[in-house]
This record gives sequence, structure tokens and C-alpha cells, in this order.
Amino acid sequence: MHTILYPTKDKWEGITGRPHIDASQLCENVSAILSEIRKRGDEAVKEYEEMFDGIRPEQLAVTEKEMAEAERLVSPELAEAIATAHHNIRKFHESQRFTGNKVETMPGVECWQKSVPIEKVGLYVPGGTAPLFSTVLMLATPAKIAGCRDIIMCTPPARDGKINPAILVAARIAGVSRIYKAGGVQAIGAMAYGTETVPKVYKIFGPGNQYVMAAKQQVGIADVAIDMPAGPSEVCVVADASATPEFIAADLLSQAEHGTDSQVLLITTDRHLISNVEKEIKQQLENLPRKEFAEKALDNSKAVLVETLDEAMELVNAYAPEHLIIQTENYNETAEKVINAGSVFLGKYACESAGDYASGTNHTLPTHGYATAYSGVNLDSYCRKITFQHLSEQGVRSIGRAVEIMAAAEQLDGHKNAMTVRIEHINR
Repeated sequence: MHTILYPTKDKWEGITGRPHIDASQLCENVSAILSEIRKRGDEAVKEYEEMFDGIRPEQLAVTEKEMAEAERLVSPELAEAIATAHHNIRKFHESQRFTGNKVETMPGVECWQKSVPIEKVGLYVPGGTAPLFSTVLMLATPAKIAGCRDIIMCTPPARDGKINPAILVAARIAGVSRIYKAGGVQAIGAMAYGTETVPKVYKIFGPGNQYVMAAKQQVGIADVAIDMPAGPSEVCVVADASATPEFIAADLLSQAEHGTDSQVLLITTDRHLISNVEKEIKQQLENLPRKEFAEKALDNSKAVLVETLDEAMELVNAYAPEHLIIQTENYNETAEKVINAGSVFLGKYACESAGDYASGTNHTLPTHGYATAYSGVNLDSYCRKITFQHLSEQGVRSIGRAVEIMAAAEQLDGHKNAMTVRIEHINR
């Protein structure tokens, strides 16, 4: 990690920047792949699967036989852990149900909202270097609670042509309707446009690398809605002298092992903590099977020493982290200063892993600074709010003249007339 001591505000932009690749070339490559998926459907998806994942699936759809085999392969211990996580995720998201209230804005004018599920949703679950079956639970559980009619999922197969059995078991527990063997840009294109096998959906959910994020943004312009821009993962830890270096090092490494383009950031008011955390990182790194990924991610990462916790939180809000861990003596007080963050973990025992798997909160969160404007996935992500209004004769009397005046001022005589004919009808 790069250590930065007492940076002035004019240096903050460099601290809060994310690692990236040439976006122009990336977007060209993504656009070319999406174009082929749109034109050639299944055949193009299979070709890109062979090119990028090293396997050409005979068929894209996962069969019932494959689902049954997966259930036999997953250990009872893992199946129980998945069920526990699903229970907590369901419980937390069920608490988010919307209750609409009728409001009488003026006598005779009633307005209200109704929450309606999105009928067809597509879930993207990365495969890559780790089988993220936890993401299946995070995406499918709220979709099922919301009442989405068709929940389809795309995830890349391994080189043996199979999907990790834990992913399939999690999909069944969480209520996924259909599963397809497709990853990366080709999966996003298949769900956005539809192919002979993969149905077109109305909204796409799920994290991924910069190519997946670019694909989601491109199809989101005109073809399908998306949850949020969600690229390489990141964590920020804010700590003071009361923090435990062993815990902080573990938290930083748990994020760094995601991939070489992940980023971790430590902001502290205690200079000794930085050196103690670095020692712990070196020790713990030796025991990580994904050591190579973590080391490269740490090259993109920083430890920043600041004067006060107020300054630390100001820097946090400028960074807008996907995950924010607060290990300070008065963490509740510090948390009051959070403005921009995806998900926040309070106290020394609230590791990010808890939220990633089983506390119940959702781990599909805005990255790359998008926490300034986006929420993480929640029950509302799978719903639309339809507004209703009813006017009685009294309602027309209450607001009719205001509508006429405003429509006339905007020179929209048709709008004015729609109200005028009703006023005249009532006054006859």
C-alpha cells in the first residue's frame, strides 16, 4: 500500500481516483460484442463463451438434471450456511415492503402510489476466479419477495462446461426461474436483446468487471434498465488508535483478494496504526491462496494519515466507497457523518464479510464513486411505483382554475380545454 501523510485537499483527487483501463478501447470492444449478440443470438453467445471462458456450451440453458446433480454435490454444511444467509437476507428485505397511503391534497383530490413488481428481471452472477453464489442470494431473494414473475440468471460455466454447484443450489433456494451458461458482455447482451434461448428482460442486475459495467451502461441507453454501475469492488476503513490492526489487515485483504482491479483504502488518525497494519498484512498475506490477486490490488491501494476524524470522514465522503468500515472508539458518532457510501460496517466486529454473506444486508452496491448518487440493491430496485389520482366534482372546483391558468401560461390550450370542459359540465 502507498502511504500518504497529511495530504492537503488539493491532493484528494489523486487519493480518491480508481484504477482503470483505456475506456475508449474498452467501449469499442464491448460495442462490437453486443452488436454480434444482437445479430446472431445464441451462436454468437457460444462463440464468445469459447473465446473468453474456454468452453463452448452445447446448450445455454441449465437442465433439471444439472440442478439435481448440484444438490448432491453441495455438502450439507454449505447448504445449511446458504439457507441461513438466505433466511437473513429475506428477513431484512421483507422489512422494506412499501405501503402506499392515499393523500387528499385538496378537497376532492386524492393521490396515491401502488408498488408493482418488474415482471422480467435478469441477474448476472460473475464466475471468473471465484464462484459468487452469495451474489445469487443477494439478487434473487429480493426479486422473489417483490413478486417478479420471471427471474432469469446468467453465469459463466467452468472449463468443464458446468456451473459451480453452490451457485445452482443458491439459485434454487432463492427462487430463480431459469439459468443460462453465459458470462461477461455476451451475457449482458443476451438478456438485453433476447436470443433464441435467453429471454429479453426489462431490467438487468448484478456486479462485474469493467467490461460488464460498460456493457450494462451501453444496453442501458436504449434497450433495458440496469440496477447501477457496479464495477470492481472496493473498501475503505476509517480507524483511530483504538482499532485492532489484525482486524483491519484482514478486512483490507478480504477485499483485495477479489481481483487485481480491486482497491482498498485505509484512513486513520494514528500514524503507528499504519505500520502495524502493514505488518499484519504481510503476515496474513502469506496464508492467502489468492495472494497474487491481493498483492496486485494492494498496488492500487493507499493508507492515508489525517489530523482528525472529521477530516477522515470528509475524505470518505469525497471517495464515496462501496464498503465503509468504521473502527473508531465512538463509531456511532463517526457514522453520523457518513453521506456517501454503499454499505457501512460499524465497530471492530462488523467485518465486511458479514454483509457479503449472511447479516442480511445486500452486497450488490455502487462502486467507482457512484455511491454519491446510487443506492445498493434493495426491494425497491425490483419494483415500480405507479401513481394514481381521483378527482370528484369538488376536486375540479378545488384545482380547476389553477390548472387552466397554468396551462394557458404555458400556451398549451389543449391542456387548458381538458379542464375547462369539465368545469363547464359541472356548472351547467
